[in-house]
Amino acid sequence: MNSTVISTQESTGDRHGRLLEARAAVNAILLGKDKQVSLAFCCLLARGHLLIEDVPGVGKTTLAHALARVIGSDYQRIQFTSDLLPADILGVSIYKREKDEFEFHPGPIFSQVILADEVNRATPKTQSALLEGMAEGQVTIENETHALPSPFFVMATQNPLDLVGTYPLPDSQLDRFLLSFSLGYPDPAAERELLITEDRAHLLDRTRSLLSPDDVKALQADCEKIHVSENLLDYIQALLQETRDDRWFETGLSPRAGLALLRASRALAFLDDRDFVTPEDVKTVFTGLGRHRLSPTSGFSQSPEEQIQELLGEVPIP
Repeated sequence: MNSTVISTQESTGDRHGRLLEARAAVNAILLGKDKQVSLAFCCLLARGHLLIEDVPGVGKTTLAHALARVIGSDYQRIQFTSDLLPADILGVSIYKREKDEFEFHPGPIFSQVILADEVNRATPKTQSALLEGMAEGQVTIENETHALPSPFFVMATQNPLDLVGTYPLPDSQLDRFLLSFSLGYPDPAAERELLITEDRAHLLDRTRSLLSPDDVKALQADCEKIHVSENLLDYIQALLQETRDDRWFETGLSPRAGLALLRASRALAFLDDRDFVTPEDVKTVFTGLGRHRLSPTSGFSQSPEEQIQELLGEVPIP
């Protein structure tokens, strides 16, 4: 009995060690973006999905490809365009005359890691093809339900809405993304290293898998065991309640967003090798959780991020 417990503990520690190696490997490819890389892993561990909002060419695709590579998962990139159809994502049933039946041909959504590139260039009808899969891990096609692989992680990129040919994502779709962030331009030191070192595509080709899909599922289960104190739950509730005061935002965070905040905070604590959540964990993920869900009340000139930071300063830490 004791040997079984020790073996399990060693296995958990080994997985966590390889998780940190995986994060370091992605940081070595996507230079100068340690915080965003940690949030991407946090989102994966919390069983969420990630939205990256930025201009083209700053490393969004590289991040998705590198993360998929280090966790040893199937990876598909779907380029969203105005003429993309839901069937191009989900798949289609084709009639086989010799069998006198329809045969389902799965689309690219049947992969463990999906990059939905420039998701807001597709029409709302096509965007909605992702909704059921992101929410329930399954898709329904012609009244037949098909389970998606596990783990299932969607990373979507979104161009700024002032670019030509973009369609705003509806609130129901935005709420399916656990976290969002902007990569931004690299700092001068990171950009110089990008200019003088090996091409990132070559580094990706040599990057090896450090985890397996089963490891990822076990790590996700480990995150759910991270302790959350009553005081910490009080703090989370106070933050949620403050967002619902109309002096800050048009609409506050929903109970579903509160559950997502708890999962993300646990994942960040686990990533930092702690078995309990701190208020700093909550504050660190709160901006990424709220920036795509919250719109400042009319009359405010601040961005959602600036408004969120001001709100965080108003709510006392227990």
